[in-house]
Amino acid sequence: MKNFNPADNIQDLQCFGEFGGVNPSISDSSTYTFLSAKTMFDTFEGNMEGCYLYSRHSSPSNLYLDKALAAMEGTETANVSASGMGAITPTLLQLCGTGDHIVSSRTIYGGTYAFLKNFTPRLGIKTTFVDITKLAVVEAAITAETKVLYCETVSNPLLEVADIEGLSKIAKRHNLTLVVDNTFSPLSVSPARLGADIVIHSLTKYINGSSDTVGGVTCASREFIDSLKNVNSGASMLLGPTMDSLRSASVMKNLRTLHIRMKQHSHNAMYLAQRFEKDGLKTVYPGLESHPSHEIYKTMINPEYGFGGMITLDVGTLAKANELMELMQSKNLGYLAVSLGFYKTLFSAPGTSTSSEIPLEEQIEMGLTDGLIRFSIGLDNDIERTYQMMKACMMDLNILLS
Repeated sequence: MKNFNPADNIQDLQCFGEFGGVNPSISDSSTYTFLSAKTMFDTFEGNMEGCYLYSRHSSPSNLYLDKALAAMEGTETANVSASGMGAITPTLLQLCGTGDHIVSSRTIYGGTYAFLKNFTPRLGIKTTFVDITKLAVVEAAITAETKVLYCETVSNPLLEVADIEGLSKIAKRHNLTLVVDNTFSPLSVSPARLGADIVIHSLTKYINGSSDTVGGVTCASREFIDSLKNVNSGASMLLGPTMDSLRSASVMKNLRTLHIRMKQHSHNAMYLAQRFEKDGLKTVYPGLESHPSHEIYKTMINPEYGFGGMITLDVGTLAKANELMELMQSKNLGYLAVSLGFYKTLFSAPGTSTSSEIPLEEQIEMGLTDGLIRFSIGLDNDIERTYQMMKACMMDLNILLS
């Protein structure tokens, strides 16, 4: 991690607008003109650097954001997409075909789980879901057909931590591609520096930070990104999950404050996690010493940005969870809503929302209880005030007795 600060890499990027603006000009065009037919042909063939053909291929606005996100993750380049799933699905389909096999963490975003469990088998791609925190179990699941190890740095919603360096060693030993979804921990963790081959984000969440844009990105080697965008065989090119130029420009502006926001998200989450654990609530947060992967995670993070803004509290039953969330929303403590990374706290019961694609018996097996609430802690200025208000809600519902 020495001499690598992802926020500095973002700050060092400067792009002038067309008329000298401090923001890059927005390329509000779906197609681009050529002065000669030969230049158009050469651009189709990929032989004309700096020329634009059609915005599904690339656009100036998207390439500005590609460059910034690659700098943030320390990869050669990147490719933005219209959603997080618009990054995940083409990436995995580019890496795997009929007869191939994926070893994946069992606790991942519900949409990713559904894609691997229900959709890719239709294409002849099989997935084995494992406890990603047990490296021996991960390695035992690898077969001759395995092509990919897939995980989330911090898992959704159980906040399990993947030992990326350990997984990278396994991947290299078996000639596999390690794909890491880093959505929960931008800046805090730099997976490529720990050995990940490909890093994915849902830009919708922390990176954009204002819950007004859906987007995704795949950060990887130039060779892999070029393969994704190949006009004849690229999954991103042919499936078409292209990010709109106006949205790229919006994310680019918000990216500049990510380092400030992540510090506050992490500070507030740590404060609440420590207080609620002391109050006797079943609290999971990677920054707590009680977290089973706390020591590993300490070695992975860029300490300046903390342990992230996600915590979970188990209040016993779904009925209690729903009561509490509705009461907290009525007290202006946040929103009963999916997603994360907003300036206000967001909370949901993942078993019946973002992880509902996972069958109930598998939820039980992995420890996803129906009383679990996932919190994306906001940017509250006075976090002690927030704590006291949340605690009062819990006492009103007899979740906390004193």
